[in-house]
Amino acid sequence: MTVTDSHPATPLPLLLLGRGADSATERGVECPGDLPAASDPDLVDRARRAREALGERAFLLGHHYQRDEVIQFADVTGDSFKLAKDAAARPEAEYIIFCGVHFMAESADILTGDHQQVILPDLAAGCSMADMARLLQVEDAWARLTDAGVAASTVPITYMNSSADIKAFVGRNGGAVCTSSNAQRALEWAFERGEKVLFLPDQHLGRNTAVLQLGMSLDDCVVIDPHKPNFGVSDDELANARMLLWKGHCSVHGRFSIDSVNDVRARVPGVNVLVHPECKHEVVNAADYVGSTEYIIKTIADAPSGSAWAVGTELNLVKRLAQEYPDKNVVFLDRNVCFCSTMNRIDLPHLVWAMESLVEGRVVNRIEVDADTSHWAKVALDRMLALPAR
Repeated sequence: MTVTDSHPATPLPLLLLGRGADSATERGVECPGDLPAASDPDLVDRARRAREALGERAFLLGHHYQRDEVIQFADVTGDSFKLAKDAAARPEAEYIIFCGVHFMAESADILTGDHQQVILPDLAAGCSMADMARLLQVEDAWARLTDAGVAASTVPITYMNSSADIKAFVGRNGGAVCTSSNAQRALEWAFERGEKVLFLPDQHLGRNTAVLQLGMSLDDCVVIDPHKPNFGVSDDELANARMLLWKGHCSVHGRFSIDSVNDVRARVPGVNVLVHPECKHEVVNAADYVGSTEYIIKTIADAPSGSAWAVGTELNLVKRLAQEYPDKNVVFLDRNVCFCSTMNRIDLPHLVWAMESLVEGRVVNRIEVDADTSHWAKVALDRMLALPAR
């Protein structure tokens, strides 16, 4: 089968205003109830009372990129996979309130028990990166690889920042999930089983890991673009490449540029540039330190007093690190403000509404992954968990 530009256009990935419904994807809908006003002076007290009323029946997870007004109520904080594992470790909690984005809540539903219900306070909290790889697109791309004679020797790996159905696709086709901290191990595992890797959905993490950690060249990498005829690659390019990188990226980390690095070095004497591996290859090359969100937090925590750091990751986290370590000069890598807009949809009014609804016996915004998708996504997750420790 040859895929051409006659393929129907991909629908708008995000309903940016939270209006409308697309139940088969990560898009949100309007809340089926009235939210408290953001200006309500009693919001914090209402959140505290609702949290106390729920007690141990609820377990509240807060992603590192979440707003401070929400993080203050989290039982645990962390990155996406850590939080999903934390949820799985609390089987006594009836409700898992996930203050993050949709794919994170899906992972929590996959890893928790059938008796537990995962709640996402705002269904419009999606992830632009996860939205860049739709199941139909990936299935068509796999058909393209089959047509080119390379699918049999290709192992799919998907980043944690992907929807449940993409994780399930990977599980069905012999692949695994990875995080930003174990991407190297996942790729090594994949290359023990095949000659090529289809890396979804973040091209930058895939490229940076392959080139900087596995010693490949940029020529070993090609980009699979779902919006181009034949996915933008020839049969010869597919045959010669080792890394088949999906054309996806993080809308926050993708904003950082080499100009950002040069500018901060000129402004802040002796600054250390610390970035996430979802940044562009040239930014990662120009940085002093590169690592996952947890690595970034630990690096700042362990840094000597008086040191200067320009951090290339989501602004909520950078601001929190600057406040937590006032003895260090911690600044945002770019001059422009850049929050994760979808993560920031989880605000205090939505959290209060979700918790008060649960107190009243109404389960709102439950995230449920169907049994077949859940099974195969867990297969891919379990393969990641079985990766040997380094």
